[in-house]
This record gives sequence, C-alpha cells and structure tokens, in this order.
Amino acid sequence: MGSSQKDLRAFPAAVRSEIGQSLFEAQLGEHPRNAKPLKGFAGVLEIRDNSDGDTYRAVYTTRLEGVLYVLHAFQKKSTRGIATPQRHVDLIRQRLRDAEAIHKATEGDR
Repeated sequence: MGSSQKDLRAFPAAVRSEIGQSLFEAQLGEHPRNAKPLKGFAGVLEIRDNSDGDTYRAVYTTRLEGVLYVLHAFQKKSTRGIATPQRHVDLIRQRLRDAEAIHKATEGDR
C-alpha cells in the first residue's frame, strides 16, 4: 500500500532480505518468528529487524482473506522507547482502511 514497496527497497540489503523472507512466510500462512501483533490493531502484524543500531519495521495485515497487504515500511527513529510514533500509527490506520476498501471492491475478481 502507498509507498511501502519503495520504502522497503530503500532498507539495507540484509534487512530487506530478512523482512522479505518473513513476508513470504506470512503469504504461505505461516507466522514469521520476528512478527508481533501491532498494539491497537486486530489482524495487523509488525516485523522488526535491526541493522547497525537502526530499527526497521514492516507492518502488514492478514485479516483480509487470501491477500497480504503491506501497509507501511519505515525506519524507526524515535528516541522515546519502543512505541510506534503516532504519525506512523495514523498512516497505518489510513492504509488499512484503504486496503479494506480495495479488498471489498475486488472480491468478485477472485
């Protein structure tokens, strides 16, 4: 959704590989070892990976049957603990609504 693919491609190669593998596992219906539920969102998970002291995250949903939507990919830069910054939470919420609308509109195509 949105710029998620472009943002993910800007991550360091090792991070891209790790997150990519985890997303592939999720597409197969597995639960990646580094995926955790995103607090405040039902059916939305977050993959975290670290590289050179930086934290990278990819957020996806599996709650829409038959499709995995990557809602957001970003480098966490907040220095205030592990909480996801509000601007990212707001973007995830909006992209989830967009994904739900797309999914509903294309249900007949599947």
